[in-house]
Amino acid sequence: MTAEAPPVPVLRVQDLIKEYGEGDAKVRALRGINLDVEKGDYVAIMGASGSGKSTLMNILGCLDVPTSGTYLIDGADAGRLDEHQLAILRNRRVGFVFQSFNLIPRMSALANVELPLVYGGIGQAERRARALAALEQVGLADRVHHEPNQLSGGQQQRVAVARALVTAPALLLADEPTGNLDTASTKDVLQIMDRLSESGRTIVLITHENDVAAHAKRVIRLVDGEVVEDRRQAPAGGVPPRMAVR
Repeated sequence: MTAEAPPVPVLRVQDLIKEYGEGDAKVRALRGINLDVEKGDYVAIMGASGSGKSTLMNILGCLDVPTSGTYLIDGADAGRLDEHQLAILRNRRVGFVFQSFNLIPRMSALANVELPLVYGGIGQAERRARALAALEQVGLADRVHHEPNQLSGGQQQRVAVARALVTAPALLLADEPTGNLDTASTKDVLQIMDRLSESGRTIVLITHENDVAAHAKRVIRLVDGEVVEDRRQAPAGGVPPRMAVR
C-alpha cells in the first residue's frame, strides 16, 4: 500500500534573498527567508518599518521577484514564470486586500468586485452571481449598487475583501487591511477575517499592530530582513489552531 504524499503547502519560500542597488549602495531587504504556509493557516507577518515585511508581501503576491531563492504558490514555481504567466497566477490564486482599498471611484461595489473576473475572462452571468455572493459574504448585500464615495471606510474595505474572494484564490494576502479604519470598522473587518479563517481560508496578513496580529493562528516577526520569531497562538477572535477547518 502506497503512503499518501503530504499536502503541498499553499506557500513555500526557500532561501529567499532580495537586494536593491549595487556596490556600497546595496541594500539586502530579505536575508534568506524560509517559510511554509499550509492550507487553512492564518499568518500575521509583523515588523517595524524597514524590516522587510512589505518586500516579502510584494514577492508573495507575485508583484516583485526575489534576487535569489525560490517561491512556490499552490505548487507553482513563480520564479519560472514569465510576466504573462505571473499575471494569470496573481489573478487566479492570490486575492489582495490593501490598506487604501484601491476601489475604482465611479464604479459600483458590484462592478468593483466583478473586475478580477472580467480580467479572468468569466462570462457576465457568472461574474454577477459570484460577485453578489462575495458581497453577501461580507455583509454588503444591501450596498451592491453604491459607489465607493457612498460607503464608509469600513464598507469600502469590505468591498475590497469581497473583490479578493471572488476568484476563490488559494491565498488571501492582506497588507495592513485595517490601517485606514476606525476602531468599529477595524473590528468588523477582523471579524470577517476570523470567519474566513474558520471556514478554511488561507490568509497572510501584514501588520504592525499587536491587536490585529492577535487574531491570527501564527505570528512571524521580521527584523532586518530575517525571521526572528515564528510562533503559534490561539487566535483572539476565532477557534484555536487545533480546531481550525482544514
